[in-house]
Amino acid sequence: MEQFLLGYADLDIWLQTSIALALLAAVALAVNFLLKRVFLRTAAPYLDTRSTTADKAAAWLATVIPLLIISRGIELVPHLLPEVLTVTSNLAQALIIVSLAMAINWGLNYANELYARRPEARNRPLKGYIQVLKIIIFCGAAILMIAVLIEQSPLLLLSGLGAMAAVFLLVFKDTILSLVASVQLTSNDMLRVGDWIEMPSMGADGDVIDIALHTIKVQNFDKTITTIPTHSLISDAFRNWRGMSESGGRRVKRSLTLDQNSVRFLSDDEVTSMKRFRLLDDYIARKQEEIAAWNAHELSSDCDKINARRITNIGTLRAYIIAYLKNHSRIASENFTLLVRQLPLSAQGIPLEIYCFTRTVDWGEYEAIQADIFDHMLAILPEFGLRIFQEPSGLDVAELGQPKSKHPSA
Repeated sequence: MEQFLLGYADLDIWLQTSIALALLAAVALAVNFLLKRVFLRTAAPYLDTRSTTADKAAAWLATVIPLLIISRGIELVPHLLPEVLTVTSNLAQALIIVSLAMAINWGLNYANELYARRPEARNRPLKGYIQVLKIIIFCGAAILMIAVLIEQSPLLLLSGLGAMAAVFLLVFKDTILSLVASVQLTSNDMLRVGDWIEMPSMGADGDVIDIALHTIKVQNFDKTITTIPTHSLISDAFRNWRGMSESGGRRVKRSLTLDQNSVRFLSDDEVTSMKRFRLLDDYIARKQEEIAAWNAHELSSDCDKINARRITNIGTLRAYIIAYLKNHSRIASENFTLLVRQLPLSAQGIPLEIYCFTRTVDWGEYEAIQADIFDHMLAILPEFGLRIFQEPSGLDVAELGQPKSKHPSA
């Protein structure tokens, strides 16, 4: 060892410096290799095997030690200019700050992954808050790096930020708005990952797939992705279908538009014929009893029949539809609204609206149930002497001027 030192002392200055720098680099690289390729790989089976995020955080943390060796060891290299020592040491310290910031960044990512595995994470995601912490950490790291490189106290830099507060507010305006919006969305449980939302102003109609600090990602039903600024969900209106999904029932609200010229009273024979419908037994019996009692009390023996109360075909149809829906196995009538009502008359006829809820929220099943109901109603209308109103088409108008053929085969 003494011979080596004596031989080293006899070398030229530049050669001594080169050997010392090479030794310092070799030590730093060896330590880096041992930490990352040996120690971390040995410890990997004991870390979380479902994610590599913790490994990345540990790798960045391990980078600090080789950088510390360079920061301290550069002072032992002989014959270096003071400026080179200072720059190298400051640069190594700045890189240490970067490594620590990155290690904290990946640590926060891992914490978010652990939280995302919990059941409550679906309702209250932490991604927005973690992104705010990352912004604070990287801003602090940037200030410390500048302070180390210029060899000034970070407090001096912070004191100068007061004059730039307006600039920072302008630069981070969207971040501040998004942070406030994210807190409101989370605290009021207004939005969750997986919710179906509609926001026409943004062209969004689909499922929420990601909630971040600045943006909300919605996968529309046509598989496109709409990105919505978080603060827009507070300032603009949107519809969340979560209540429908959680209720277990989806609303049917559609009208049959009847031709008002087909509305009339039913004759006694027609009322008797209506008893063929099992669903109308209770309605006809109750209605006949009610009308007979009213007519007997209000009408005299010589009163014209036009003054009597009678059963109408449209009223009988409403009773049939209600009974049909109540007996439908896929329609919920216990805790949901079920009604059939007339809407105001219009030039397009009499809208008879069906308002009920299915027992499923699945889109495909819902559409099939709704279609089956209206298929049946359209087919059963002639039995009540009613017609659907349909505006004349061009073919109907063209046929008006043509003589009707006496022979179908002509």
